[in-house]
Amino acid sequence: MSRVPALGGLLESALYVDDPKRSVEFYNRVFGFECIADFDRLCAMAVPNGTVLLLFRKGGTDDTDGDGRLHVAFSIPATALADWESWLAANGIEIEKRQKWERGGESLYFRDPDGHLLEVATPGVWLVY
Repeated sequence: MSRVPALGGLLESALYVDDPKRSVEFYNRVFGFECIADFDRLCAMAVPNGTVLLLFRKGGTDDTDGDGRLHVAFSIPATALADWESWLAANGIEIEKRQKWERGGESLYFRDPDGHLLEVATPGVWLVY
């Protein structure tokens, strides 16, 4: 076979957290993500457009684990940037950094309860977005 087989996109991404229940509450309150599976070692959150955010309890899985502060970015429409600034402020979440990108996109960076760096980004950040 000389070509890569068909691929639809990124289905799941995982973060490793101290307390999955606390993280579920945060991601539900801040992003509106719904918990679609709740196991002892992880919770799965539905992200728009068919993506799943897995919140693994640190040390809870034999075949995968992670430590340290990671980064995840979520796409938003350019018209929603000001709304996100207001929403984060209303939820007591400090914006650590605002970034304007060469292609015209803008990003806001903030932290989840485990210190993971979260980003909401408008189109114009990457060549493909």
